[in-house]
This record gives sequence, C-alpha cells and structure tokens, in this order.
Amino acid sequence: MIRLENVTKIYPNGTKAVNNVSFAVPQGGLCVLLGPSGCGKTTAMKMINRLSSITSGKIFIDGIDNTSIDQNDLRRNIGYAIQDIGLFPHMTVGENIETVPTLKGWPRARCKKRAKELLELLRMDPDAFMDKYPCELSGGQRQRVGVARALGGDPPILLMDEPFGAIDPITRVGLQNEFLKIQQDLQKTIIFVTHDIYEAIKLADRIALLKQGRLVQYATPGDLLYRPKNDFVASFVGTDRALKGLQLICTKEIMWRSPPTVKPEEGVKGARELMDREGIDSLPVVDDKGGFLGWVLVSDFKKGQRVKEVMDISPTTIFKNASLSEAISIMLTTGRNILAVIDKYNRLEGVLTFQAIREVLRKSAQKEDN
Repeated sequence: MIRLENVTKIYPNGTKAVNNVSFAVPQGGLCVLLGPSGCGKTTAMKMINRLSSITSGKIFIDGIDNTSIDQNDLRRNIGYAIQDIGLFPHMTVGENIETVPTLKGWPRARCKKRAKELLELLRMDPDAFMDKYPCELSGGQRQRVGVARALGGDPPILLMDEPFGAIDPITRVGLQNEFLKIQQDLQKTIIFVTHDIYEAIKLADRIALLKQGRLVQYATPGDLLYRPKNDFVASFVGTDRALKGLQLICTKEIMWRSPPTVKPEEGVKGARELMDREGIDSLPVVDDKGGFLGWVLVSDFKKGQRVKEVMDISPTTIFKNASLSEAISIMLTTGRNILAVIDKYNRLEGVLTFQAIREVLRKSAQKEDN
C-alpha cells in the first residue's frame, strides 16, 4: 500500500531531515515511526501526503508515485490526525467530521450519516455531540473528534502525528484501546508517529526506528525488543525490555481456561478438598450462569460453614484481550497474585496467576540471552 524508496529531505539550510529512508507498509498494516525529537518522523510522514516535498527518492501508494497524483485528490483520500487536533472552532462537531466528505461531493444526508456513524464508533452519542462546538468538549473528546474527522471520507490510509500525545495518561490509554478495536474492524493502512516506546509497542504491527533522519531498524515490536540491531536500538528500547514485552502478550494466551470453581451455597469442607486436590489456595466463586462473584481463600475457611459466608467479594477483574502489562499493574496495585478473567457479561472465562506471568518473564530473559 505505501512504499518509501530512498527518500531524502534536505532543507535550504542544508539540514538532512530524512536521509535515504526505505520501508514498506502493507495494506491494513499499522506502522509506527518512532524515535527521539528531531529524528525526522513527522517530516517522513508529511511527505506521504505531500505536506512536505521530497528532495530525492520516491513514495508509492498502491504502486503509484505520489507526485503523479493530484494533490487535492491525494489529501482527500488520506486521513490526517495531529496532536493539537486542529478542529475548526467555528464549526460544530458534525460539520468538522463532514469536512472531507463534503469536499468529495457526498450528498448532505450521506455526510451526516457518516458523522453519526463515526461518533458512535468512538463511543460519543451523536445526539449529544453533533451540534456542539470544539470549545464545549474536553481534551479527550476533541481528540476523538479529530480521529473521527480523519476517518470522515473513509480513506484507505491514515496519517497520525502523535494524536494522543497532549492528553492525560488515563484518557490516553483509553483512546489507544478504542483505536485498536476500531483498527481491528476497519483495517486501515496507518502511519503513526510517536516518541513513546510504550505506545509504539502497544499499537504497531511494525516499527520504523529513526535516528538523525536515518532508518536504524524496521521490525516487529518483538524483534525490536528482543533482537535490537545495534547499541542505539538496545538503549532506546531500554533495559526493561522484558517488561515492555508484556504489552505484546494477551491475557488469554496464558490464562488458566477451565479453573475449578465453587458456588456460594457450597460448603467450605468441599471447597477445601477441591483446593487440596488441585494444589491451589484460592477458588473463584461463580453463580449458576457462570458469573464471577468473588474468591474463597483457604485462609478464610474457619470463618464460616458456607462459601458465601467466607468469600471475598472482589471487584478486581480483567478482560482476556488485556495485555499482561495491564494485568501485572493491577496485581501490584491491588496486592493480588491472581485475577479473574471475565467477558463483557461478567462471566468467568479463566484465571490469571502471577506465577504464569513470572514464567513468561523467565522465557523473555532467555530470549535476550540468546
């Protein structure tokens, strides 16, 4: 879908912002341009939609040299989202999202329908937000509208320049998660600029790590972490690469899928015997439909005769698609060494233990040694 061949950008003062960079992004792929400030990330991205001109080299989109494509057509078919969002303050949310569809000549009804669909996709109620102005929105809401506007004309390609960089960490994580869900459905071809290694690892299919305008390594997040090309890459990803690698593994990959369970009405004697047979010291408590209710711990058996009398009603749960880094963060925050893995209906799908995560860390350490 997108291919850069020996792309170079030299400014009039002689500065080489991008120096002989080559890489390709397949259709539906998400490539993150990563590196320190001033390494050429944004310049490289802007040359794709010709917001910045190429000094030498070629950029191809679906096999076509982008300099041979009409500039207006090129930009109307490439969504663009930036850190400071750039919403038009005099336009409503709906009008902002409809900007490109309107320029492309879509009928008014289709433009409006598209804006509503995108707001729903980003979990913003169209009835509540369509007629609001940017000044009436929070930072996170404006960021969502910025992404919706980039998607407005249903472009096959998205260029995103640190779109989540200017918002608080909690909102940022939420937007990253929503963005990944949207990408699973839409399968756009995306170039995403960031200087945040954690964000890159979480979002990317492949990462292009740049230094002083040159491409140092183009690799999957796993290869970048465990097979750094040189000392610069190893230093950039950090000595805690094993912990960063936990973002690459989903909870569902190592959870215990069919753990033994007990019901609230069962006796503690039977629960204790079940624990002894399984060699465990806690059991998830579920209702008749498999809904997770809490835990029964071996240390609490003396407090009652029935499970419901001694159970720990724990709200601490995790979804199976959550990363292991999220899981270990919850464990450290709550002091628990086991988590219930639930579905959206609160039904138990498995359990995740700290011991399982520790085994993953051990194997990661072996990768680094090799």
